[in-house]
Amino acid sequence: MFLPWILLLCCSVGAKWSRDSKCPATCSCTRDSAFCVGSRSIPETFAGDLIAMTFVNAKFRQIPERAFAHIPTLQFLLLNSNTFTLIADDAFSGLSHLQYLFIENNDIQSLSKYSFRGLKSLSHLSLGNNNLRTLPRDIFINLQVLTHLDLRGNAFHCDCKMKWLIKWLQATNTTVPPTYCVSPVKYQGHTISSLPLRQFECITTEFTTHQTLPFQSISAESFLYADDLYVTFAQANSGNCAFLMWDHVELVFRKSENISARAAVYCKPLVIGGVLYIIVAQLFQGSHIYQRDNYGGKFIKIQDIDTTKIRKPNDVETFRIDGDWYFVIADSSKAGATTIYKWNKTGFYSDHSLHMWHRDTDVEYVEMDNKHRLILCSSTQIPVVYQWSKAMRQFTYHSEMPNMLEVHAVRHFKIKNVVYLCLSRFIGDSKVLRWENQRFTEVQALPSRGTMIVQPFQVGRWLYMVLGCDFSFSQVYLWDREKLRFVKVHEWHVRAPRAFQLVNTDDMHLVLASSFKGSTIVYRHMVVDTSA
Repeated sequence: MFLPWILLLCCSVGAKWSRDSKCPATCSCTRDSAFCVGSRSIPETFAGDLIAMTFVNAKFRQIPERAFAHIPTLQFLLLNSNTFTLIADDAFSGLSHLQYLFIENNDIQSLSKYSFRGLKSLSHLSLGNNNLRTLPRDIFINLQVLTHLDLRGNAFHCDCKMKWLIKWLQATNTTVPPTYCVSPVKYQGHTISSLPLRQFECITTEFTTHQTLPFQSISAESFLYADDLYVTFAQANSGNCAFLMWDHVELVFRKSENISARAAVYCKPLVIGGVLYIIVAQLFQGSHIYQRDNYGGKFIKIQDIDTTKIRKPNDVETFRIDGDWYFVIADSSKAGATTIYKWNKTGFYSDHSLHMWHRDTDVEYVEMDNKHRLILCSSTQIPVVYQWSKAMRQFTYHSEMPNMLEVHAVRHFKIKNVVYLCLSRFIGDSKVLRWENQRFTEVQALPSRGTMIVQPFQVGRWLYMVLGCDFSFSQVYLWDREKLRFVKVHEWHVRAPRAFQLVNTDDMHLVLASSFKGSTIVYRHMVVDTSA
């Protein structure tokens, strides 16, 4: 360890202790220095013009806040070979002239970011031979004249919390003797300054509850209308399509409007030419289309949907082909049929229906190989793929997915233009498939029981997938780019989830989680830097 021997010599041969001050029994004192052995505390009787002080084998275990503030003239402080375990915030506050600080051979396992705050003249600092495993980020940031730092002899664990120190050591002009990692095993014996920064991936994510909405819902959709952000929920139990508007001041969703809709299972918004339409799908009550009156602000029913085709709707999707707007309703009744509707400037009309008797539970629109396709899931049949025929101007049968019975829901995502499908199954493994060579191949099977809904969503560079389960926690997975598969990272406690919807607003990423048996929850995506 480094020691300023010339300064020690000068301090040891000064004049005798001032008559106005009392030298404690455990100390040996001169006019400007004190050497204390076995002290039980830091005496308050020292002269105010003391320059150097040493404590050895002290009986106290902590250095409290402003411990030496009554001796503002200190330039040298040695606290070696004691049993200190804690150095409080601002422990050396008031020592604006301190240049040399030695805290060696103690039992200090951690420090605060503010332990050395206020030491604007400190040039030499030694923390050698303690039990330090890590150091708080930017602990040395205010030590602007620090020229020598000794960290040797500690048990540093070189993980993400030490990333800042690696970067600092590689850039600083302060002289720092080689300091080694004790753990983990892969870095044991390596000097901290030599560790490659790229090996420390220190950013992780979490989801926190941002808002709890006191109602049950079975669908969740977000949309922009007149420069405002809205969400709409189908509330089957209370018989409503409820609309909430985003409050940019309070940063919460607030109640806006409502459409009375008994047994509503889906409230799908569609904005065409600045006009808002709502497709309201209802069980056994007939489905309808509403238009918002831009002047009166009310919703007006403009159209009924043919009940001979749509008897038990289960899902609604909107899409656009060659400039024309369409929507499709998946019908889960035995007598109905999944049907595509087309906008004709005055309303929507039934364009064509797909297969009968399939009891479709979910439909997904996806573009693959520059072709428009619909993927239909059924409670009684294997999933079926339909492809848009330009010649016939309608969807025609394309293919099936073998060995995939009882798929309840399907959603897709893309990675570098490669299409993947996520399929949820109530009984059996849910699946992740990849589209290649004109067919889907299995990428991953995920054990799931009681899974009703699946939803992938992209937040920045993170790709997630949620499996919503009726019997346990919903499972949140994160896509591993190296392994090309999902890894479980979180669990959400949502009772009987029926939909997950990503909303981006005010630099926040929110996920709406509708619940059939409990409160609807709004989760917020948070990025956490574990190196902090």
